[in-house]
Amino acid sequence: MATLGPEPRPLSQLVSAPTQANLGALGSHRNLPLNRALERALEEAADSGFLNLSTRKLKEFPRTASNYDLTDTVEADLSKNRLTDIPPEVVHLVSLETLNLYHNCIKSIPDTIISLQSLTSLNISRNQLSVLPACVCGLPLRVLNASNNKLNSLPERISQLTNLMELDVSCNEVTTLPCHIGRLKGLRELNVRRNLLCVLPEDLAELPLVKFDFSCNKVSTIPVCYRKMTQLQSLQLDNNPLQSPPAQICIKGKVHIFKYLTMEACRSDKMADTLYLPVTDHIDQHKKLDSDSGVGSDNGDKRLSATEPSDEDSLSLNVPMSNITEEDGLSKDDSCEHISTLAVRLCVPTFQNEAQSPVLSPVFSSPPFGLKPRSGEPITAPSAVFLRSHKNVDSVDPQFTMRRKMEQLREELELMEQLRESIESRLKVPLPEDLGSSLMDGVVLCHLANHIRPRSVASIHVPSPAVPKLSMAKCRRNVENFLDACKKMGVPEEKLCLPHHILEEKGLVKVSVTVQALLDETSTKPNLFT
Repeated sequence: MATLGPEPRPLSQLVSAPTQANLGALGSHRNLPLNRALERALEEAADSGFLNLSTRKLKEFPRTASNYDLTDTVEADLSKNRLTDIPPEVVHLVSLETLNLYHNCIKSIPDTIISLQSLTSLNISRNQLSVLPACVCGLPLRVLNASNNKLNSLPERISQLTNLMELDVSCNEVTTLPCHIGRLKGLRELNVRRNLLCVLPEDLAELPLVKFDFSCNKVSTIPVCYRKMTQLQSLQLDNNPLQSPPAQICIKGKVHIFKYLTMEACRSDKMADTLYLPVTDHIDQHKKLDSDSGVGSDNGDKRLSATEPSDEDSLSLNVPMSNITEEDGLSKDDSCEHISTLAVRLCVPTFQNEAQSPVLSPVFSSPPFGLKPRSGEPITAPSAVFLRSHKNVDSVDPQFTMRRKMEQLREELELMEQLRESIESRLKVPLPEDLGSSLMDGVVLCHLANHIRPRSVASIHVPSPAVPKLSMAKCRRNVENFLDACKKMGVPEEKLCLPHHILEEKGLVKVSVTVQALLDETSTKPNLFT
């Protein structure tokens, strides 16, 4: 068959021999750097004990690693690769202390990992784990990072990690923490951020936590017992639907949160038991001091025994019931003081003048409270029995103290209502029932200043639908701008409140004085602000 032209030659024949040699050398040169770098990493691991295979796109452990002695490797970094399982070669590194498997595609942890009995730090974060196996709890771990996985629970045996100091399971789908997590007595840092937690276990209060992050969950209540976390330095709880403590308390920081929990704990206790506790302590202390002093007789046969009184030996007290019932309504600060005074009244029926020491009457018709005689003879007291009290009995009047506190409370309530009416009448807007929280961000006060004198506050930070709550820095800036405007409008320095009176809701009375002074000052000089 005739052909129209010469037969086409292969591509290898079209290229000259020197050119083919150059191309072959170029191709082999492209593969050499990767192989040489990997071989160099294995050589350094055999010499130093640190295996660094990070960011090499590995899908399996290098096969050439069998040519090197890696049995003494104490640290292995296999992060940012494409591993789907923990290589069996890694499990055979029995001297391994630190293992970093960050950012791979690992879906499960083999049970053979239990052979790494020297492993103290395991980083398995940013993988595809759905279960954290119980075999991990058999390792002597001090640091465990399993964040950014697909975990929906933690193993119950996690309490066996008694040496664990740092636990990070953030960015998972954990719904509940294990029941016995409180047994991790060495835990210092706990991060459960961005999970599906609804309840915090009370066992965490027994841990010596220094850092605790449970932000971005569904927690609505912080247990009252968390106030016992005395070593806690960092507490992150934002983005939770918290109701106890309320949000306005949480944004103020850890100190205010713990104060709230302490107050809630005091409210839950029975006030009756706590009120009478100082009286019992005072009487017990008096019995300890005088139990061996021979009170009531001149010889040892008629000493008083500290047994409980019977019904027939009870002491009839000439104390009006009105005084006692009114003392029940005293404030918490004055309760101990008045209770100690009441104890003195119970133990000392009669007194001499102030220049002399309090003296018990020499003969009692019945024994004092808490003391019972061994014989039926009447009890004779010594000429002088000294009882110490914080205040003179005659100088304390419960009715006067109660009346004074009621009047002070009434004045504060009147000032609050006056402050509310002043702001609502000027701005023509109703304020919430919690007046302190509505003024805390300074927005209402800045609008009030601009209403009295336009542009007295140049810029006001206001909430937005995307950010419904201002940061503390913006709230402080609003408050400081309002106080500066008050100064410019002639409010005296002594009538100005401080920023923390508004920001912390601790001095609403002083805020009321400042607002009233501002209104009075501007009403006397109307021509300056028109």
